[in-house]
Amino acid sequence: MNNHYAVIMAGGVGSRFWPVSTQKYPKQFHDMLGTGTTLIQHTFNRLTKFIPSSQIYIATNARYKALVMEQLGVSANQLIIEPAMRNTAPCILYAAQKIEKMNPKASVLIAPSDHWIEDEDEFAANITTAFAACDTRDILMTLGITPTHPNTGYGYIKYKDQASEIKKVEAFVEKPDLATATKYLANGGYLWNAGIFIWSIQSILNAFTMYLPKMKALFDQGNEVYNTEKEEAFIDAHYAEAEDISIDYGIMQKAANIYTLPVQFEWNDLGTWSSLYEKIAKDEQQNAVINASSVMIDASNNMVRTNTGKKVVIQGLSDYIVVEKDDVLLICPKSKEQEIKEIVAKVKDAYGSDLG
Repeated sequence: MNNHYAVIMAGGVGSRFWPVSTQKYPKQFHDMLGTGTTLIQHTFNRLTKFIPSSQIYIATNARYKALVMEQLGVSANQLIIEPAMRNTAPCILYAAQKIEKMNPKASVLIAPSDHWIEDEDEFAANITTAFAACDTRDILMTLGITPTHPNTGYGYIKYKDQASEIKKVEAFVEKPDLATATKYLANGGYLWNAGIFIWSIQSILNAFTMYLPKMKALFDQGNEVYNTEKEEAFIDAHYAEAEDISIDYGIMQKAANIYTLPVQFEWNDLGTWSSLYEKIAKDEQQNAVINASSVMIDASNNMVRTNTGKKVVIQGLSDYIVVEKDDVLLICPKSKEQEIKEIVAKVKDAYGSDLG
């Protein structure tokens, strides 16, 4: 256990959850489900069941440093601060370089900050299995969620059907259309890609050397300053020089030693208002309501979230998203929620960047 670490990825904005999620205050720092705990707090608490809290690091943008420390109570040396937005590969490498300096025998879990996992004990057992494999083998692992329906919003993992619990990954597949997703479920051998990774420090550093050598050489320049008072100055000066690329495109889709562990726990990436709707208790008309007291008249299948204590009356509306945040009210058909990013751009043009 002393060799096991985690890095929580908490630098995203979650713009599809506008107007609640904004650049100043992204969704991971909100209590999106009305449970009394923010998404990043849920994630951190979940990981402390099998990783010492002092060995959990948070990768985030510089603007969210105060939010992370306020919500998690972690020390400043547990933060992996990104001075520029460069996708996931650079910050994963940065974290790996820091952890390797402290413990070259470490294995690391990379976890998004904003996912919902229902059975946390099952999750802990699965991660323990993955750690045991990565502690002794030169492999890069990802958890694969056993699909329950032909979802078109997730990427898929195609794996080789083997007797062993851990499966060899054959390919990562982009988000499919409905017909293709239906075919995947019928054929078997496909999992949802949760973006949860496990590997030893040496395995991931070797992968960067092989597949992203320029990035590895850039961060190697800081080997003498990681975990010292000179680290911040080095990162501020050089981080923006790193290629803007995800760990998926940079390494996971190229490496030959990729494996997956198929898992059964209930999972939701909470990427859209509709995905949040799936997790919320609903009334008899299938309306999901957070924070408000509501009266629904001839209204069904709506996702409603307001400021706390608001009294909401809706008549004659179905399949809509109704979201209030401070002085902003969004009313949008569920079928159009993929256009929320474009809506935010128009709002910024009309009212200024503070609303986005």
